[in-house]
Amino acid sequence: MSTYTQHPLSPISLPFSPSTSLPSHQQPTKPPISSSSPKPISSSSPKPISISHSQASWIESLRSRSRSNLFREAISTYIEMIGSGVSPDNFAFPAVLKAVAGIQELYLGKQIHAHVFKFGYGSFSSVTIDNTLVNMYGKCGGLGDAYKVFDRITERDQVSWNSIISALCRFEEWEVAIKAFRLMLMEGFEPSSFTLVSMALACSNLRKRDGLWLGKQIHGCCFRKGHWRTFSNNALMAMYAKLGRLDDAKSLLVLFEDRDLVTWNSMISSFSQNERFMEALMFLRLMVLEGVKPDGVTFASVLPACSHLDLLRTGKEIHAYALRTDDVIENSFVGSALVDMYCNCGQVESGRLVFDSVLDRKIGLWNAMIAGYAQSEHDEKALMLFIEMEAAAGLYSNATTMSSIVPAYVRCEGISRKEGIHGYVIKRGLETNRYVQNALIDMYSRMGDIKTSKRIFDSMEDRDIVSWNTIITSYVICGRSSDALLLLHEMQRIEEKSTYDGDYNDEKQVPFKPNSITLMTVLPGCASLSALAKGKEIHAYAIRNLLASQVTVGSALVDMYAKCGCLNLARRVFDQMPIRNVITWNVIIMAYGMHGKGKESLELFEDMVAEGAKGGEVKPTEVTFIALFASCSHSGMVDEGLSLFHKMKNEHGIEPAPDHYACIVDLVGRAGKVEEAYGLVNTMPSGFDKVGAWSSLLGACRIYHNIEIGEIAAENLLQLQPDVASHYVLLSNIYSSAGLWDKAMNLRRRMKAMGVKKEPGCSWIEYGDEVHKFLAGDLSHPQSEKLHDFLETLSERLKKEGYVPDTACVLHDIDEEEKETILCGHSEKLAIAFGILNTPPGTTIRVAKNLRVCNDCHTASKFISKIEDREIILRDARRFHHFKDGTCSCGDYW
Repeated sequence: MSTYTQHPLSPISLPFSPSTSLPSHQQPTKPPISSSSPKPISSSSPKPISISHSQASWIESLRSRSRSNLFREAISTYIEMIGSGVSPDNFAFPAVLKAVAGIQELYLGKQIHAHVFKFGYGSFSSVTIDNTLVNMYGKCGGLGDAYKVFDRITERDQVSWNSIISALCRFEEWEVAIKAFRLMLMEGFEPSSFTLVSMALACSNLRKRDGLWLGKQIHGCCFRKGHWRTFSNNALMAMYAKLGRLDDAKSLLVLFEDRDLVTWNSMISSFSQNERFMEALMFLRLMVLEGVKPDGVTFASVLPACSHLDLLRTGKEIHAYALRTDDVIENSFVGSALVDMYCNCGQVESGRLVFDSVLDRKIGLWNAMIAGYAQSEHDEKALMLFIEMEAAAGLYSNATTMSSIVPAYVRCEGISRKEGIHGYVIKRGLETNRYVQNALIDMYSRMGDIKTSKRIFDSMEDRDIVSWNTIITSYVICGRSSDALLLLHEMQRIEEKSTYDGDYNDEKQVPFKPNSITLMTVLPGCASLSALAKGKEIHAYAIRNLLASQVTVGSALVDMYAKCGCLNLARRVFDQMPIRNVITWNVIIMAYGMHGKGKESLELFEDMVAEGAKGGEVKPTEVTFIALFASCSHSGMVDEGLSLFHKMKNEHGIEPAPDHYACIVDLVGRAGKVEEAYGLVNTMPSGFDKVGAWSSLLGACRIYHNIEIGEIAAENLLQLQPDVASHYVLLSNIYSSAGLWDKAMNLRRRMKAMGVKKEPGCSWIEYGDEVHKFLAGDLSHPQSEKLHDFLETLSERLKKEGYVPDTACVLHDIDEEEKETILCGHSEKLAIAFGILNTPPGTTIRVAKNLRVCNDCHTASKFISKIEDREIILRDARRFHHFKDGTCSCGDYW
């Protein structure tokens, strides 16, 4: 292992010359004198007296109090000693300077320094006094003064160097501290354990590569010199952990036996901060078994592990253990960690009980409770607590407070002008804080203002991984998944970074490495675009970086594969997941339903219930039944769906909600029982929101051309949601299909008068590294002319095979030839044609569409799959259609 003696730096003077003064923002201010502060020392010369037993008693009393860390008592003793006419000596000054450093009173320290000169010790005759002056100035915030004293010491010793290096580290002058250490070595001084502790701290705050290069040399020096003390090993462990080498830190802990509370806390905290939560909990258990009693730092470090792993039971056990020690449970930091744990595990009320039980509520505790309310979308409670914190408790909100309250504020329906919170942020002077900016990016995206979100993101001087995750999520939320994938690429863009030492050439570094949140965020974007190749690339990254086994990433992968049409790959990921939560089960049940495999969805549901019955924590939720009803609907399993609907309350304790009624209406109506579906809507409880149910009923009326009930459903919908285009479009389709062109035209005029615009049909297909987008009748794509020519030729080939264009799908009163031309320009046909022309024969074509596939495109796709010998997987707004050999997996039931 290399050491510093093998890699010496050339002598470089430290950046504080004796004449250098501190910058204005570091200059000490004269503190006000209060009854609790030591009185200013008189500037008059004390009366000279001969050395006596009285002086020895004073000095021994002073040193005793200082050694016992009774700093204010020591300073009072010094003042009384001076007032009694007793002169301090070279034993008194180190003691009183240590006391001043302990209470960090710079102004008082300067007065003591003046006494050093007045009593004849100012000619740097005592290196002990000089060293304590360096230490005092370093701890009291006078780095420039510390260096002035150090620079004038003529006979420096090891303690002198340790004191200045420690002061530099305290001011986070890491590189200067390392240069001072090298100068110390060049002057022939051996480092002590204290020196190496400071150097380990300095190395841990350098860039990773530089820190490891120098840190390993410090470790080698410790090994060679035999500095195997507990505090030096703790420093090395902390260094390796901070530089991302947790396994090296872990090995150090195992190798030495004299482990103390700091050792265990450092390791547990490091595991928790690096998301190695199971190991954090394991080391807590080992710590207790070894007989080391946890303290507040231990609990505050390990409780986030319970929070992230959703281990409520373990969190409660730790809470019970902490309750045995009054001084720990009353600790505001432990209280904050407990509140955070309970809220993240869905026990918000338990979190509030903890909050109310803590008497000394620091702002961290308030922030934890506000964040808990906000994360659980108890937004009004979050805002009320925020107001109480500022108005009643008299605490000013900080960046953490604002980053929690902004999402709660924007979700509150009673607040009309959401931008107002941005003004409050500016008023508090927090608009340039990274955490607050991240919250504002999210806020504006949820308001649909992606331009402002991007503008805030672009203005950030100091982005972190959360900033990138937030802006990527913003684009996914706003339906701009392609832009989200581009941002993912930009996030990982290679940049040239120079290293700390000239012995190394410039290296390429990835500025931000996608984490589990990034993958969980961007995978839905791949799913919405059916970008299978990109999704597989992200899956490979997750496997390489040990993220694929995390329940959040695994669930997102299952969803991505399912929505890209690869149900077998979705099931494979699901089966390989070591831990599955209710979201995972809901995703796979929904996946099978979307692919028309209702029977398999019900079997999965039974497996889920059986797992819960064996003691597992997974229980069906409202979303589970929505997924099941949708599965039954797509598979025509009416009886099975209705049976589940009647069992959900009695057997699973879930009350039917408006969304469940909407699904059941869709299930019954899609099966052709429109009147029965209408009856179900009318039986819904009076206080329920019926928009979803009326919409399902209107969709059924469009399929079965039921004008009478369709008009009733549309009338109710237009009263509830007059600005939603799909309600007008569905009723217009019913009129057009029945040849009621006047009614259809009147409805379109009404839409125009209301300013309501129909969403255009849009389809996507992935090819190479791009996702190609097609609109109905699109002429903007580079291959548009070629695609339209191909489709005209293909249409003639299809007709020879028996295909008859369904012109009823064209909702305009024009002649048949024009209708056929319009049908050729439907977006899914353009995407399929693009796939045929640009991929090798036999390649599966995967297309996604934003709307329901029309009857004509469905029929045409069956014929295309046969004559082109291709499997075509088409995902529309409702479900998947697998076209192969002239048939569709839906059995023409969709």
